Amino acid sequence: MSNKIICLILGGGVGSRLYPLTQHRSKPAVPIGGKYKLIDIPIANCLHSNINQIFVLTQYNAASLNQHLKNTYNFDAFSQRHVEILAAEQRQNDMNWYRGTADAVRQSLSYIDQLDYDHLLVLSGDQLYEMDLQDVLSEHINNNAEITIATKPVTAKEATRFGIMKTSSQQRILSFIEKPAAAVVEKWKSDLDMPQILQGKNYLASMGIYFFRKDAIHQLFSDLPDALDFGKEIIPHAIKNNYQVYSFLFDKYWEDIGTIRSYFDTNMELATGKSGYKFGLNRKVFTFPTMHPPSQIQGTQIQDVLFGEGGKIAAKRLSTSVVGNLARIGNSAVIHRTVILGNDFWDENGTPELPQIGIGEHTRIENAIIDKNARIGNHVKIIGTQDLPDTRHKHFTISNGIVIIHRDAIIPDHTLIGMEVQKQETVCF
Repeated sequence: MSNKIICLILGGGVGSRLYPLTQHRSKPAVPIGGKYKLIDIPIANCLHSNINQIFVLTQYNAASLNQHLKNTYNFDAFSQRHVEILAAEQRQNDMNWYRGTADAVRQSLSYIDQLDYDHLLVLSGDQLYEMDLQDVLSEHINNNAEITIATKPVTAKEATRFGIMKTSSQQRILSFIEKPAAAVVEKWKSDLDMPQILQGKNYLASMGIYFFRKDAIHQLFSDLPDALDFGKEIIPHAIKNNYQVYSFLFDKYWEDIGTIRSYFDTNMELATGKSGYKFGLNRKVFTFPTMHPPSQIQGTQIQDVLFGEGGKIAAKRLSTSVVGNLARIGNSAVIHRTVILGNDFWDENGTPELPQIGIGEHTRIENAIIDKNARIGNHVKIIGTQDLPDTRHKHFTISNGIVIIHRDAIIPDHTLIGMEVQKQETVCF
């Protein structure tokens, strides 16, 4: 007997920890790896797992995400596949927007219950991983589970960021705590396999990937009609009240892209080829086909760089970086450990006060993220270091030692941002 699956991908909330990348876009619409968006990752996992009814729940800054989904995931009339947007909306019986993960799913049930399904899969839209979701479904069914949670072994330091659980020898979840404090985390150690223990990974963390049996998710919402969050309310209630809640252990690469630091480090790992995630040919990640020309690179010394399409690069040196579509880098620029999100268009005319779109000549950038359509002039220095205090300005933000140049920012010729600025008057725009 086939099991009918509907997948809901959560579009995320305000995304304050990823600011300013989320100033004009939702978290799942943030670019990753030069040419993709974060939302492409869970959708690819679903399509490769033959899960074909996919809905993306959107709310905050959703315009670019909605446009990307509409333009990218068009299936022919004979296909059973579809990716649809479920935007938050006010109703006569509920005037609230989405207030949490559980609330978003609850509000969506009035629509998806018109469809035929046996199990509901809930995914996050801002994680990087490759998973065969049919493996999770198989264990979910074999255990006769009402809820199955994908879990990952983590260290004590990481454990404070996640929901942590303990399981029986049959992987039934016996207890759960959301983001335990460092003072009590030791009590939540699990008996894991030796390879994980040798890496210091003694804790089972929730990955935010859930399979719910249809009758179970309805009963849980009936039990807790005002619950807003899965980790804080729904899951602890289900365990406490003897629902059949099981763990699916996943010990491959998985990264939650929740902060500027995790976003930056993940892109650096992708650039150097040291990431546990690969954008492979056999298991493609689908995205919008831009039809840009090939990137043109002139006289540049290159090491460990991921390139998008349509770039025009004349830098002196470009290393350990990710370069997005339609990027422009001028003569003699030196770029190291930088994520360049690219541009939506080219503008070849510039002045010292209003540089052309892209990165100018003789400019040096290190430990930075350059958002789309930024105008960075000639002889500019942008140097991020761990010693820099977190600050926000009109055209740039410093977070965790990383300088983020805002979307559409204007950085005039000879501007200094970062390391050198500490010895001078801080540049504000």
